Amino acid sequence: MALVSADSRIAELLTELHQLIKQTQEERSRSEHNLVNIQKTHERMQTENKISPYFRTKLRGLYTTAKADAEAECNILRKALDKIAEIKSLLEERRIAAKIAGLYNDSEPPRKTMRRGVLMTLLQQSAMTLPLWIGKPGDKPPPLCGAIPASGDYVAKPGDKVAARVKAVDGDEQWILAEVVSYSHATNKYEVDDIDEEGKERHTLSRRRIIPLPQWKANPETDPEALFQKEQLVLALYPQTTCFYRALIHTPPHRPQDDYSVLFEDTSYADGYSPPLNVAQRYVVACKEPKKK
Repeated sequence: MALVSADSRIAELLTELHQLIKQTQEERSRSEHNLVNIQKTHERMQTENKISPYFRTKLRGLYTTAKADAEAECNILRKALDKIAEIKSLLEERRIAAKIAGLYNDSEPPRKTMRRGVLMTLLQQSAMTLPLWIGKPGDKPPPLCGAIPASGDYVAKPGDKVAARVKAVDGDEQWILAEVVSYSHATNKYEVDDIDEEGKERHTLSRRRIIPLPQWKANPETDPEALFQKEQLVLALYPQTTCFYRALIHTPPHRPQDDYSVLFEDTSYADGYSPPLNVAQRYVVACKEPKKK
């Protein structure tokens, strides 16, 4: 029943989103005339080679209108982003509900393990579709935006992706990409599933063995302080794997769509580090262990 209500709510939200996109286009078309007037006024000023009181007053009015138009369009776009976030949240809730309900019942054949290539593609898509945090003027990026860690009392929700420190088969400890199943306030422990179905295993781990992944990308152009900086020690997901390893930031992203360039610790190289490799913001978290000398 919950799945059906989620489907109807998603349909409603998609209709509302479509209306907001139409409103954005209408607002943009409406403001176009004013922007053309601003350009023409500047051209006339250049032709006459003077800034008369008339032009000054006219431009002040035109720019006031342009600012109001831009704010109106911005408000519509923020509403659209909120709708998209709600749709994504409902889709994730539906996925988790289906998983818990065990829609793959005994009468059905066992589910096939996801092919490695498919999993890697899904991880790439998750990184690409991570929303960019867009604050209002004066707003500071929130926890779990880029390099900003979660607050001390934060509890990851079921379905959230995390870096989890687990014991490997050989007894060594490693950081893996995992999905939260549940959290017990009584024991302060998480239950998480290894994201890699080939080694599908459920782990019970204390909070200190869990690092929540970023929920927003930080914009380097507006919030560079929310990114890891050059030579900062991090844990980064090694390309084409589901394990995190220690690395140094080589270069942070320059544009919102850019990845980090990182140097993984690797003793097979003379200087102890791999050549630069790209890792998305989604899969780079703080490393609390000391840097190796």
